[in-house]
Order: sequence, then structure tokens, then C-alpha cells
Amino acid sequence: MPKNKGKGGKNRRRGKNENEEKRELVFKEDGQEYAQVLRMLGNGRLEAQCIDGVKRLCHIRGKMRKKVWVNTGDIVLVGLRDYQDDKADVIQKYMADEARSLKAYGEIPESVRVNETDTFTEEDGVNDEYFDFDDISEI
Repeated sequence: MPKNKGKGGKNRRRGKNENEEKRELVFKEDGQEYAQVLRMLGNGRLEAQCIDGVKRLCHIRGKMRKKVWVNTGDIVLVGLRDYQDDKADVIQKYMADEARSLKAYGEIPESVRVNETDTFTEEDGVNDEYFDFDDISEI
């Protein structure tokens, strides 16, 4: 068997994700729309609610796959297709601070919740996971 002469394996090639520097905010152009991710479907696809009110099946482009992780609730920029209105392509994912600044500029409406990690929150301290078991000795 040949000896490995390189340094490290897949994790070393992948490297560290150190792109924390500020990047320029990209606004939508014609043929593009802002959307919020509803659910991940697998195989590089997701379902997103676009700001124009249409729910679309989106495909994550190859440059973003395995490099930029998209989660539910994220704000993304999608490119609309001329020939399929119910499908789109994810062009860019906005970080939390970028999405908040988009909301401040009025690009996305105030009703959109920006990067809520837990979409299923408890309202008014009501705990739905409470079970009341009867005593078995009464039976």
C-alpha cells in the first residue's frame, strides 16, 4: 500500500470557515426575490416562502453546497426562473445582521421574523408537553 505523503485528510482540505469579515450587502435585482426558508428537503433543495407571497421549491447552487449551510428560517436571495414560476435557485444566504439591515432598509417587510432559530416557541408560559398520569393503584 502506498504511504500518504500529504498532510491530513478531508477535514484539512475543507479548512476553517473564517469569513467573518464584513461583506457588501447585495440587494435584489430584476429576476430575483427575497425568501425565507420554510423547510429543508434534502438533495440540495428547500422550500421557501418568497416575499411576493409565492411558495417555491428552491435549489441550492453548487457553489454554495457544503460550504454555506442553509437552515430553516434563514433569509435567502433566490433567482426566479423564466420558464418555471414555482421553482427558483438560491443565490445567496444572508447572515442575521445582513437580514436585519435589509429589514431596516425596507427591502423585506416587518412581518418577516429574521433568523428565529426556534420557530416553535412557547406562548405565555403554556407547556404543551405536560402529561397527567393517574395513579395505577386505583385500577
